[in-house]
Amino acid sequence: MKNYYVYILANKKNGTLYIVITSNLIKRTWEHKNNIIGGFTKKYSINHLVYYEQFDSLETAIEREKQLKNWRRRWKINQIEKENPDWIDLYDTITDGS
Repeated sequence: MKNYYVYILANKKNGTLYIVITSNLIKRTWEHKNNIIGGFTKKYSINHLVYYEQFDSLETAIEREKQLKNWRRRWKINQIEKENPDWIDLYDTITDGS
């Protein structure tokens, strides 16, 4: 079964946020960290994985992504801080530190 992830990247605590969906969280985050992906995230150095959710259904993941994108900024920050109060980069936790 394929998994889908809605994730939030930031450039620093309370900084610029980027919300998107992927089916390969490790690969996609690595691409952001290594500036493989151009555009908005590269321009603003948005490469810290600060929040993610996993889904079994693409449709459910897309629905959640749209919901998060429509939230007010404060709500997004509250959601991040509920799960990750110190805004640590979660990349090492999803790759087991390797």
